[in-house]
Amino acid sequence: MQLTVAQLPAHLQKGLRHLYVLHGDEPLLMQEVADAIRNLARTQGYTERTVYTVQGAHFDWSEVLAAGGALSLFADKQLVEIRIPSGKPGKDGSAALQNLAEGAPQQEDTLTLITLPRLDAATRKSAWFAALEQSAVSIAVDTVERNALPAWIAQRLQQQGQYVQSGEQGQQALQFFADRVEGNLLAAHQEIQKLALLHPPGELTLQAIEAAVLNVARYDVFKLSEAVLSGNILRVHRMLEGLQAEGETPVLVHYTLGEDIRALKRVKDAVVAGKPMPMALREQRVWGVRERQFERVMPRLSVARLQGLLQAAHQVDGVVKGLKTPGWPADAWQALERLALRLAHLCAVR
Repeated sequence: MQLTVAQLPAHLQKGLRHLYVLHGDEPLLMQEVADAIRNLARTQGYTERTVYTVQGAHFDWSEVLAAGGALSLFADKQLVEIRIPSGKPGKDGSAALQNLAEGAPQQEDTLTLITLPRLDAATRKSAWFAALEQSAVSIAVDTVERNALPAWIAQRLQQQGQYVQSGEQGQQALQFFADRVEGNLLAAHQEIQKLALLHPPGELTLQAIEAAVLNVARYDVFKLSEAVLSGNILRVHRMLEGLQAEGETPVLVHYTLGEDIRALKRVKDAVVAGKPMPMALREQRVWGVRERQFERVMPRLSVARLQGLLQAAHQVDGVVKGLKTPGWPADAWQALERLALRLAHLCAVR
């Protein structure tokens, strides 16, 4: 059974299953989901808890497999947690997890909770993960994307009896909040809790939020691509400033921008040559949100414009490597901003 985080509360109201698998890279949500399962388990008599952290190729899986049949003298039921931080259990672990998945329904007095990081496509197709998904309740704990962050903040505020003003000012308050905590959901949670301490339940003004919420945003260089292709000029500028302040290397930022430009050019060339857009996107491994962005911006990007962007990316590559390039700033971050904004302006909604 596969569930989303939003579906978990309704599922838990119907009772616990014997095996749960959580996978994702958002620490706050992973903790909250695991805590919800643990808390219900505790109320239902699972008072003994054992935690195994799988590290290295020589981890002893026999102890984990034996845990289900080794109840404590002091508890009738037990919770066994298996944490695999790498997401790679190895050959022995793969066999052990398949055995565990097969035997879980017979372990009536043992609840097993397996936590994994975000998994790539190949791992999700592996035999051990397929076996777990078939026997377990599998919950993908996805990151809250930037465009969904204001609604997430509003929902969390509502849970503590607070809400923003109606209309444009309220939306501005949520957008301001999202800008200040982007990429750092744990800090966002803490800032929301802080508002509960500073203000009573009820309406929060834009001014109250501006005065209380710290700038704790953290930026992912690969999210820069999303901002550029969305044509969000202010966000691109803010993200570049944040990446520079966090000590990100200009080489990686340039690589990300360059890859987008090259992919756009290859897709455009394929479409001009008569290839269907979906096929051209698949061949360039463009999927998900990025696929929708490519489909939106492709009609407004001519071959000549993309060729010009490719040439610009080549010139900025020289700047990033310390070469003087006519017509470009000598500072790598200034050159990267000019390149990013040039593409973002072309991608902006008109």
